[in-house]
Amino acid sequence: MTSITSTSLSDGRELIYFDDAAAPKSRAAQLTTDHRGLPARGEPGEVRYDALADEWVAVAAHRQTRTHLPPADQCPICPTTAANPSEIPASDYDVVVFENRFPSLGPALGPVPEATSWGTKGPAYGRCEVVAFTPSHTGSFSELGETRARTVIEAWAHRTEALSALPGIKQVFPFENRGADIGVTLHHPHGQIYAYPYVTPRAGVLGAAARRFHDAHDGRDTLTGSLLRSEREDGSRMVLEGENFSAYVPFAARWPLEIHLVPHRQVPDLAALSGEEKDELASVYLNLLQRVDALYPTPTPYISAWHQAPLDPVLRPAGYLHLQLTSPRRAADKLKYLAGSEAAMGAFINDTTPESVAERLREVTLPSPTTSPAVLAATPEGAHA
Repeated sequence: MTSITSTSLSDGRELIYFDDAAAPKSRAAQLTTDHRGLPARGEPGEVRYDALADEWVAVAAHRQTRTHLPPADQCPICPTTAANPSEIPASDYDVVVFENRFPSLGPALGPVPEATSWGTKGPAYGRCEVVAFTPSHTGSFSELGETRARTVIEAWAHRTEALSALPGIKQVFPFENRGADIGVTLHHPHGQIYAYPYVTPRAGVLGAAARRFHDAHDGRDTLTGSLLRSEREDGSRMVLEGENFSAYVPFAARWPLEIHLVPHRQVPDLAALSGEEKDELASVYLNLLQRVDALYPTPTPYISAWHQAPLDPVLRPAGYLHLQLTSPRRAADKLKYLAGSEAAMGAFINDTTPESVAERLREVTLPSPTTSPAVLAATPEGAHA
């Protein structure tokens, strides 16, 4: 079992150590005090209601002062040293989750205003957390071992459950922005978790479609499950398949590189996965990321977005956990920029065919057999479910 130890930073933010099950540590003996004497945390920013789109927008001007691409010896999520008293007081760690010092949402908790019209605003309640995948300043998630990847998954699941129970939270979103082309502000391998006080626009669209499908089938089928079956039966866009998870390029992919990773049974979020499913997910996810990185001579920028069922009681019964991994990279030296049609109208135009992308991902040569042989590249004919 992953060992979990909670402590606090000097400004009161929570920090949690998640230690690998394969190498348990006496973490309590290693805890050190954060001696930085940080100032008290500020009040939340604002959320403002966009009446034209019926959406909430967070206004977080205080984030202009956040750390931006510091040199390696000043990295805020490397282990603390005498020369670099970082956000993580310990001299070593496996995986760490802590409250963001420059949050878009929070630290206070509460609901958004119920009555909405032009001019409606309120505190930007919620929680933003940072997930440090490794104490190493260089590398990427794809280079982690299965044991460490499993610890990260346990951290995601633990935080999903804990954040979902906080007052006013409507959606929990773990994600990773990887690469300068995506806009990362820290090179150290890490991800984030946002706990929103509202259902985000994209989750609302997906949730409404899922609920309509669920109702049309009298609650006996799910939209995501139906799409997974169709993709597996067709086979031409499948990337890899395991006992509990499969990955495919969706039929109507929006991005030049887009892969969905889906569990074979409906679960609302990462916290609902069984131990066996988490074990396989560590292997499948590493395999997928290694394939993405093997497409080009240099690492591929991506956004890894875990879509979990919103906590809204209407949307949640039809919700279905899945990953949407997307990249703007359309060639070794070209990026897809969201311009007029995409940025202004939300009407995507893909520069690649989903079938050709899936074929390339199936056929890449992985650098080493670092993942379980139970995770197999799919065949074009598919593995009929």
